[in-house]
Amino acid sequence: MAEPEVNVLRHLPAVAAVLATAEAALLVERHGRVAATEAIRKVIDDARDALRETPSDVPGASELAQQALARLDARTPGLRPLFNLTGVVLHTNLGRAVLAEAAIEAAVEAMRHAVALEYDLTGGTRGERDDHVRDLLCELTGAQDATVVNNNAAAVLLGLNTFALGREAVVSRGELIEIGGAFRMPDIMARAGAQMVEVGTTNRTHAADYRDAFNERTGLVLKVHTSNYRIQGFTAEVGARELAALADAAGVPLLNDLGSGSLVDLSRYGLAREPTVREAVEEGARLVTFSGDKLLGGPQAGFIVGDRALIAQINRNPLKRALRVDKLRLAAIEATLNLYRDPDRLAQRLPTLRFLARDKVDIGAQARRLQPVVAASLGDAFAVEVGECLSQVGSGALPLDTLHSAALLIRPRGSQSELERLNTALRALSRPVVGRIADGALRLDLRCLAETDEALFVATLARLDLHGPAARTP
Repeated sequence: MAEPEVNVLRHLPAVAAVLATAEAALLVERHGRVAATEAIRKVIDDARDALRETPSDVPGASELAQQALARLDARTPGLRPLFNLTGVVLHTNLGRAVLAEAAIEAAVEAMRHAVALEYDLTGGTRGERDDHVRDLLCELTGAQDATVVNNNAAAVLLGLNTFALGREAVVSRGELIEIGGAFRMPDIMARAGAQMVEVGTTNRTHAADYRDAFNERTGLVLKVHTSNYRIQGFTAEVGARELAALADAAGVPLLNDLGSGSLVDLSRYGLAREPTVREAVEEGARLVTFSGDKLLGGPQAGFIVGDRALIAQINRNPLKRALRVDKLRLAAIEATLNLYRDPDRLAQRLPTLRFLARDKVDIGAQARRLQPVVAASLGDAFAVEVGECLSQVGSGALPLDTLHSAALLIRPRGSQSELERLNTALRALSRPVVGRIADGALRLDLRCLAETDEALFVATLARLDLHGPAARTP
């Protein structure tokens, strides 16, 4: 293609000329001068490239301003709400726990106002941020003291670094877990400065294995709850109570990492039973660590509860400051923990527990209500039916336990590629719909679709474009 005359390109308006238009005034008001100027530069560059490729009419200043406005308006935030219809309640990639309204309100208030984060209002002196949740954690777990960091991996790291830096940490081979993102317990121990001492075998570890490993260099015994897998068959392990006694006899603390960590007996809500934090404390572990954003149903956090003297040592570790949580999370944590003081209404108020305990009959009824509406939105290219399915807890919790649920099963009447196109189009919606493809169907598990969100779900589907650019992406 022949290069256009230089004077043709010179007719392109300058950035200042585009900024002087009425359209640009709206652009600046909506997105700010810096973003507006950068967008205008980009559309001018695009126009220049287009003219070099194919000579045509030169766009005017107002047209370029409109293009810049459309470009900025089209930007969508990455952390926007979506419909989690994957069937995984605590989906790590989708943010895990949905917070209770009380936690959301508390975080919003903390955002709006100054708060006494590290200020003692009684004495008018500096306070401790952990004080806002310490008493609640002790009340709910039976521990002497408690501290909080930004996630459970950090809690384990901090405990190991405090008591096993330059020393040995004893752990069963059968408990050397790997959590999401190839994050492995041996790596955490190494980063904490602890020398890992493996005892037993993958499937069988005995009390004698621990006794034989203890020496003057032992700094800590680590027990890890295998929350994301199970070893079955010819197995043996040393229970927490027996291991706590062994550690006490050796004069070293036992750190029991529960991973997900539940504050209530889940069997009360028809779920598989998990060891509670209170039980771990009563079994004698000097330190217990667990997560805030898994079974507990709160924001991302890691808790360490246990002996007062040991918690004090942890709080003196310089790493604690690097791993602390901010006022927003503390406010949400406090509000979430307060819900546990009223266990009779906990399932009503805590979304995670409400989703997990939701009855399959209720979900099936919702699926039947939505089936004709979804079928109408998708048109004749797809068949939509109601089917049974199995949900999962997620985030490594209760890995062998599934929850009976109901889903909308969507199958293409044509080629299987149509299903992928639909899946892509659903993810491109203003509020994305995320399901999963299995056995030739797109499954929309409705366990996590609250009845109050049904109308929004239907309205969102009404804007589905099966022929737009996103839908055409292979």
